[in-house]
Amino acid sequence: MYVPPAFHVDDLAALHGTMREARLANLVTATTEGLLATPLPLFLVPEEGAYGTLYGHVARANTQWKLPPTGDDMALFMGPDAYVSPSWYATKQEHHKVVPTWNYITVHAYGAVEFFEDADRLLEVVTRLTNLHEQSQAKPWAVMEAPEAFVRAQLRGIVGLRLPITRLEGKRKMSQNRSVQDRAGVAAGLVASQRASDRYVATMIPVG
Repeated sequence: MYVPPAFHVDDLAALHGTMREARLANLVTATTEGLLATPLPLFLVPEEGAYGTLYGHVARANTQWKLPPTGDDMALFMGPDAYVSPSWYATKQEHHKVVPTWNYITVHAYGAVEFFEDADRLLEVVTRLTNLHEQSQAKPWAVMEAPEAFVRAQLRGIVGLRLPITRLEGKRKMSQNRSVQDRAGVAAGLVASQRASDRYVATMIPVG
């Protein structure tokens, strides 16, 4: 990933924070049959390895887990993002030498993915993923609420994955390379947007 110095993120806690908040990732593998990508939720075990380890699962019918990779695998996590109009820049009024851009946060996690079929390990992964994403519900649903035989049957339709992270790349592009006046204009433009996601990105623009 191309990361200019102004947008580079190397703080491990910040990288892990983006990964957790993204909720959905894209698992990408390069194979002899070409690139394969699957969107899926993953959970992070930060204390497992130097950069943490990711866990999740894919459908058994998904050929991605069957094809040997030709290099590192990658999990892509996208954070908040928003379009930036050049009309928001204060410098537009001075010289008009401005162009549109996009603000965003992203993390790329690299490593060699390991797939497994053990039912007990799969149940642990499914349970942890479920608990993670159900915790915000008023009445969280638990895997144990479903009949055990049904759950075991469902587990036969998936394959677990473990991705020990060997390298992390982080990028936070939030107009920090612009002047204070331009950043203030971007924040104001995003605040006025009808998109809740744009208004959220506005809070990330360094205007001080």
